[in-house]
Amino acid sequence: MSKEMATKNACDRLFECIRRLEGVYGLPGSLRSGPVDILVTTILSQNTTSANTHKAFKMLKSAYPDYETLLGATDEEIAGHIKCGGLANIKAGRIREALERIKKDAGSIDLEFLTEMGPEAAQDYLLALPGVGPKTAAVVLLFGFGMPRLPVDTHVNRLSRRLGFVPEGASIKDAQIVLEKIVPREKYCSFHVNLIRHGRAVCKARSPRCGECVLRDICPYPDAPSQKG
Repeated sequence: MSKEMATKNACDRLFECIRRLEGVYGLPGSLRSGPVDILVTTILSQNTTSANTHKAFKMLKSAYPDYETLLGATDEEIAGHIKCGGLANIKAGRIREALERIKKDAGSIDLEFLTEMGPEAAQDYLLALPGVGPKTAAVVLLFGFGMPRLPVDTHVNRLSRRLGFVPEGASIKDAQIVLEKIVPREKYCSFHVNLIRHGRAVCKARSPRCGECVLRDICPYPDAPSQKG
């Protein structure tokens, strides 16, 4: 098979994957949170479940009506409110430092100034904040500003490798670079959200339920035992 034919087949499978997952999980709705809330939520989401993330964020917002009030608390106090999300002491420090940096740079705890930057510059700014990696930056830019960034978490990376869209062994950073080139920009949100949903429900890290998978006939993974795990 020629390189051009292999590329065409991969693109066809990618578009079909997006179409089928939308058929199962629907089109993701838009987030109603502001960019700073999205940033804080994404920091809280690191190394924990979605349920624990939402619980920790809810408790944080209940304890501090605004982020200025949060900055008046100690790290220990902040950690006490988010302990259900795990790594509370680390996350409390990262959240505080990130908010302090934003306030220093913008004059207030507001990220709207990123709209004046291009995606590259906005991403570079976010990556310089404590506790912000490529996935967190991409989540803020895509869902907070509609900028063309495709967040890659462990689910998206795992499924993209199994489906053959990124090289086996690709890092999250490398996977994001590849996927942003091949996924249509208008489908970044759909691809990200629905791969996460599918990764949690069917294509699990261990014992994926391939027999129930809507992508089985276009996925090379079931026929590649050496790639399993």
